[in-house]
Amino acid sequence: MTKAEDRRGFFRIDDEVNLFYKKIDEKRVNEPPHHVSDSILNSCSLSTALEMVSQESMLLLHRLDKNLPDVADYLRLIDRKIDLLAQAITMQGFQFKENDTRNVNMSATGIAFNCEEALKESDYLEIKILLISCMTVIVTYGRVVYCKNSQSDDNQYPYFVGVNFINMKDEDREMLIKYVVKEQLQQIRDKKQVGDKA
Repeated sequence: MTKAEDRRGFFRIDDEVNLFYKKIDEKRVNEPPHHVSDSILNSCSLSTALEMVSQESMLLLHRLDKNLPDVADYLRLIDRKIDLLAQAITMQGFQFKENDTRNVNMSATGIAFNCEEALKESDYLEIKILLISCMTVIVTYGRVVYCKNSQSDDNQYPYFVGVNFINMKDEDREMLIKYVVKEQLQQIRDKKQVGDKA
């Protein structure tokens, strides 16, 4: 693990995501990344690329606000329409269900979650994660690093599993890093506000 990857591991958040996983053969993990369900990856790349473009456009919109506020408002509406279309396309391709939503602990290098089955250390998984707050989908492979009995009383998910991501696309990892850092800062702000009120 490089120093940069080690630092990324420190940025961890507790979050609620829509999660789907399935066990796969190790041979699939060693195939080139484009073999990870091509149509799914195309949808993921779409949502990831749109999110990155939105972040870049925010700077330009901020400048437009000063000189041409009506134009800036119009462009925001167009941006919102594009987001809605992208969300519809993404959701069609994934068939996520409401009951796939679960609490996770996540970083740019891995994810831990409660699950219904006992997985073995070194099992390989294909993982699809819908980041609900920004409607972005990440698809990657992962390797189970531990599976233990869950500390919660939830009978539906009696096991707690830790997974390291493998072969994640660079743009998806970049998106996930930004998402985790942004959410972590928001959670710190929320805790500070609660502390100030107490």
